[in-house]
Amino acid sequence: MPKDVVLVTLKGVMPTANGCAVFLGNDAKTFVIYVDAPVGGAIQMTLSGAKRERPLTHDLIGSILLGLGAHVEHVVINDARESTFFARILLRMENELGRKLIELDARPSDSIVLALQQQRPIHVARAVFDQAEDMTEVLERVLKQQAGEGEEGSA
Repeated sequence: MPKDVVLVTLKGVMPTANGCAVFLGNDAKTFVIYVDAPVGGAIQMTLSGAKRERPLTHDLIGSILLGLGAHVEHVVINDARESTFFARILLRMENELGRKLIELDARPSDSIVLALQQQRPIHVARAVFDQAEDMTEVLERVLKQQAGEGEEGSA
């Protein structure tokens, strides 16, 4: 993996007053991207493997890619400005027309859903990762609190 990007995984999705907090990170650091509620729900449904009665937009995009002989190679959260993150989706297409690598501008939230659906890696530009606030303790505290509530509810 190039040194200018960091491989991250999805560590959690939590509802907020205005949408959802998506926690991404690795063993060194966890940071958060805030997304709107519908995309946060799509991320949650993808994680849980929930089946939908009708395809959502992300499902439709995945089907279109499949039909074109394309798949997500990986996604990169490549920039952050004034608390807004930016991403690129790298698609690999191989069909009767030939081979092609395509890079698309996208919202990180949509990129994350597509990467999760196709089980593809999520990268973050090193500069973005280094500048992002470390939210590891916040995530651990919330997860511990949720685990405590789950124990109380089962007693």
